Amino acid sequence: MNYLFTSADRANPTFILLILSIPFALFFGLVAVTANPLLIGFAIALILGFALLAKPDWIIWLILTFGLMITGILPLYIHEGLAARSAWSVSILGFFLLSVGFLKIFSTPRIHKETPAFVWFALLFFIYAISTSLANWHSSGEFFGGVKRYFQMWGIIFALCWLSLDEQKMQRWRVYMLCIAVIQLPLAIYQLITWVPFRESIKSAYPNMVPIDVVAGTFGSSTTGGGASAEMATFLIIFLGFVLARRMEKIVPGKQFILLVSIIMAPLFLGETKAVMLMLPLMFMVLYRHKIMSQFRYWLLSFTMIMLITIAAGYTYLSVMPEKNREALISDTIEYNFLDKGYGGYYLNRTTAITFWAQKQQVGNPIAFIFGNGLGASHSATQGHIAVHYPGYGIDLTAVPTLLWDLGLAGFLLFLAILISAWRCASRLIRESSSAIVRADAKAIQAALTLFAFYLFYRIGILELLSFQIVFTLLLGYLAWLYRQHLQTER
Repeated sequence: MNYLFTSADRANPTFILLILSIPFALFFGLVAVTANPLLIGFAIALILGFALLAKPDWIIWLILTFGLMITGILPLYIHEGLAARSAWSVSILGFFLLSVGFLKIFSTPRIHKETPAFVWFALLFFIYAISTSLANWHSSGEFFGGVKRYFQMWGIIFALCWLSLDEQKMQRWRVYMLCIAVIQLPLAIYQLITWVPFRESIKSAYPNMVPIDVVAGTFGSSTTGGGASAEMATFLIIFLGFVLARRMEKIVPGKQFILLVSIIMAPLFLGETKAVMLMLPLMFMVLYRHKIMSQFRYWLLSFTMIMLITIAAGYTYLSVMPEKNREALISDTIEYNFLDKGYGGYYLNRTTAITFWAQKQQVGNPIAFIFGNGLGASHSATQGHIAVHYPGYGIDLTAVPTLLWDLGLAGFLLFLAILISAWRCASRLIRESSSAIVRADAKAIQAALTLFAFYLFYRIGILELLSFQIVFTLLLGYLAWLYRQHLQTER
C-alpha cells in the first residue's frame, strides 16, 4: 500500500477521512442489503445523529416530531414489536443530544454558575444510576436496556440548559407544542370512532384489555394491549395549566383563551382516565393557591368551574363503562388502588407494590435497601434479575417501586430532590422576574411538577415511555433555560 500513497497524502485530512469512511460505508451497505426497516432506521438515526452534532436544535426538532407525533401511533398500523423497536431510532438521537450537552458543560466552565441546582441533581442522579448499576452488574442486556429506558430523553434537559438557544428558537418550540396539544383532539376522536369498536369486537380474546384505553392521541396505543391515555391526559392538563397561568397574567386574550381551553380539554372527556378527576383539581389548587386569600371570590368561581368539569369528566367515564354500575366501579377502583386486589392481571396494585418492596428488604442486607439492585433489575417485560423471581406480580407497576427496586431509597430520594429543587427554581423566577410570560410559565411548571410527583405513584411511563419522557424532560429543560435567561438579564 505504501507505494500507492505518498507521505504527504497520508497526512492529508481528506485522505484520513476517506480511510475512516470505508468501514462505515461497508457497515451501512450491509445494513441496506438486509432490507430490514428496523436496521435501516437505526442506521439513518446514526447518520443523522453524527451529521447534526453541530446542529443540536435540529436534533430536538426530530425528537419532538418523531417522539410526540409518530412513534406513538405506529403500533396501530404495524406490528407492535417492530413499532416499539422503531422508537429506538429516536432514543439514539436522544443520546446524541446527551453527548452534545456533556461536551458543552465540559468545554464551557463559565456556564456552571448559571446552571440551576435541579440540573445538577439530574446529573447526579444520572451518575448515581450508572454507578449503582455497574456495582450491581448482572448482564449487559439488563444494564444497557435500563440505561436506555431511564435516560433516553434526558439529553433534552442538559441541552436546553447548557446550549446557546435564543428566544426565537424557544418560541418556535412553544408554538409546536401547542400544535401537538391541539392535534390530540382529532386523533382522539378518530381512535374513539375507529379503534374502540374494533377492540370491543375482540375483547373476549383479550380479557384484560380495556377497549377505551386506545384513545391516547399521539402518546401511544396498540390494537390489543394498553394505551397511554393517562399520559395524554396528563400532558393536556399540564398544557391547560400553561394556558390558565398566562390568562392570569393577562397574556392570552379572552376569545383565544376560551378556544384553547375547549380544544385542550375535549380529549379528557373521550378517554377512560379516572385520574383526571384527581389531576384537574390538583393542578388548579397549585396554580391558583395564591388567589385563595387575595381574591377569594375569583378563586371560588374558578374552583367551582373546575369541579363542574371534573364531575362531567367522571360522568362521561361512567357512561363508557356500561358493564359496571357506579357502586361496583367505585369499589373496584378503591380495591385495586388501596386494598389488596391486584391491578389488571398482576398480583400487586399501586399501593401493595410499594409495601411488597418494603417487606422484601432484609435487615442483614442494607445495601439493596439503600442503593438498589441496578437499572432494569425490576423490569418485568425484559425479565430483570429481580423481576424474574416474582413473575406476574407487577413489582414495576409504577415509578415509585421501580425506583426503589432499581436504585434503592437513595435513588428515589434523589429523584424527588430533582422535583423539589425545580419547584424552588420556579419560585425564584415567580418572585424575581419582571416578565409576565416567565412568571406565568414558572407557575404552570410548578403545577406540572406536582402532577409529576403524583404520577410517580400512578404509572411507570416517566421512567420508560418515550413520549411522556419528552414532556417531562422538556419541561425541566425549559425551566433551566428560563433560569439562565433570567440570570443573564439581571446583569
